[in-house]
Amino acid sequence: MADKKWNEVIAYTMLDLPSLIPMIMAVSLCLSILLFHGLTGVPPVPSSSAEIADVVELLRNADLPKRAIIYELGSGWGSMAIALARAFPDAEIRGIEISPAPYLLSKLRVRRFENVTIRWGNFFDHDVSDADAVTCYLMIKPMPKVSSFLDHMLKDGTPVVSLTFWFRDRRVDASREGPGLRGGAALYYWPARKV
Repeated sequence: MADKKWNEVIAYTMLDLPSLIPMIMAVSLCLSILLFHGLTGVPPVPSSSAEIADVVELLRNADLPKRAIIYELGSGWGSMAIALARAFPDAEIRGIEISPAPYLLSKLRVRRFENVTIRWGNFFDHDVSDADAVTCYLMIKPMPKVSSFLDHMLKDGTPVVSLTFWFRDRRVDASREGPGLRGGAALYYWPARKV
């Protein structure tokens, strides 16, 4: 009798397996995002089109070299990398993302852009010393560590644009304030000496 019940459970599960796969994938995606948010203190929040336009405008005013190398620290879902690739078609855009789900999606989204590469990993473990510009949209928690990282990595005068969460005690050279809940963008010329 127990064998018959067990066989019925197995048969039912096998028939329902196609509907379980999307559910398992969705739960795995959510758990991955929550895990990496817990580890880094930074959720993968996409930038709005207005925020992206602010970052692009600040970088356009930064007088970058034609074949600039622009890093995006914490490239998330790839929206900023794509916008930078379009705005600076001769530049090389290099995104770095640690959370697997946003990384994989951004890799898919940027595959048609020859001037964009997205790398998986912690950007603190990457050499960004060849950067002509850097962008980031992080949170308050990692900003002091990011500031120290950039102090050790960047050439003097490298433009850095931070979206929403600015570097405290660093001199801002230009900014674009977002209305309402939209975050502002700040341009620094590193090392952006403390004020």
